[in-house]
Amino acid sequence: MANARETYHGFLSIQTRGVLALPPEVRKRLLLDSPGAQVEVTEREDGVIELRPHVPIPANQAWFWTDAWQVRERQADEDLAAGRVTSCNDGESFLASLSD
Repeated sequence: MANARETYHGFLSIQTRGVLALPPEVRKRLLLDSPGAQVEVTEREDGVIELRPHVPIPANQAWFWTDAWQVRERQADEDLAAGRVTSCNDGESFLASLSD
């Protein structure tokens, strides 16, 4: 089965003052256009330079920080604070609570 993860392979030109510009599709996919995003650089003994993206919010958690999801989180917090919750200790009581 082929790897579903998108990858990039290509060459980057080193610009004035040693600046590298990552391709837009890579920056977008790795959320490197996000405020506060950084790239960790490691020079290995074998001469390989590794770049690792670091973003304030990891890409696999970005959904949680969307405006729509945060609205729902605030609604859930309000429901908890107002006591609009149901506690269930087992699957049977949970299913029964859905029909109420």
